[in-house]
Amino acid sequence: MSQFRSGFVALIGRPNVGKSTLLNNILDEKIAIVTDKPQTTRNRIVGIKNLPKSQLVLVDTPGLHSPRGKLNEALVEAAKNAWRDADLALIILEASSSRLRRGEREIMSAAVSAEIPFLVAINKIDLRPERDGDSLKKLAMFAELLSEYRIKPENIHFLSARDGVGVAGLVAEIEERMPCHPAYFPDDVQTEMSERFWVQEVIREQLFNLTRDEIPYSIAVEIDYYKDLGKRLSIGASIYVEQNSQKGIIIGRRGAKLKQIGSKSRRAIEAFVGVPVYLELYVAVARNWTKNAAQLQRFGYDD
Repeated sequence: MSQFRSGFVALIGRPNVGKSTLLNNILDEKIAIVTDKPQTTRNRIVGIKNLPKSQLVLVDTPGLHSPRGKLNEALVEAAKNAWRDADLALIILEASSSRLRRGEREIMSAAVSAEIPFLVAINKIDLRPERDGDSLKKLAMFAELLSEYRIKPENIHFLSARDGVGVAGLVAEIEERMPCHPAYFPDDVQTEMSERFWVQEVIREQLFNLTRDEIPYSIAVEIDYYKDLGKRLSIGASIYVEQNSQKGIIIGRRGAKLKQIGSKSRRAIEAFVGVPVYLELYVAVARNWTKNAAQLQRFGYDD
């Protein structure tokens, strides 16, 4: 009789390679926010995949990059900590690449030197329609690129996290590589995130999607109150920016932008919790919070 397997899997890669999209696809549930902007993920997001003979504890991490400023330093350190604690690292690269970038080489070298078990997933194959023979050529190319890191061709998985292509085969191999161990979480748990944290992330996702490119990276969201009133939820949240000028952008003319952010956030929250939601948003200034250690700790980005 085969033993139950359970372990932690760290999703590692550069910003915007599709780590959060892959996590959501594996779980068949959206627990990590996804936008087309890099550095959307700021915290370690833990998703739990319960299978008949195993439990996979998947840890989505901030994208690894050369950090500038205290916020980015905290994000990179969170990713590295998740990797150190994992039973397996899943290193995610992009199918459009024809070479390994410096950051990707650093990731691979770190995995080899630390003797961390790892697999490689080549994501976003859906972005470049392939002709006959292209798949074999691409496999040969990546096999050559990764050969110096002792990666065998059979351990390279091509997939589309967005469409689900190749995900089942990847999950099957991850399951095989997990150690024999009892489940870490009850089998009806899909994430260790609190509902409050998820709501906070949903609001931040809408801020990423609905504001100018430079604004999202200066935003933090904090839940002020969260009241379960039985047949509905009442939630208040504050959106913090670094400058007064940013506050005006978030609010918009006659409050139109803030109303749009609140409306889209409320609908997403209601779809998840299944009850009506009253959502009240405030906008405040925490001057230069991304450069301040105390403020980073307050917003949960620095342990």
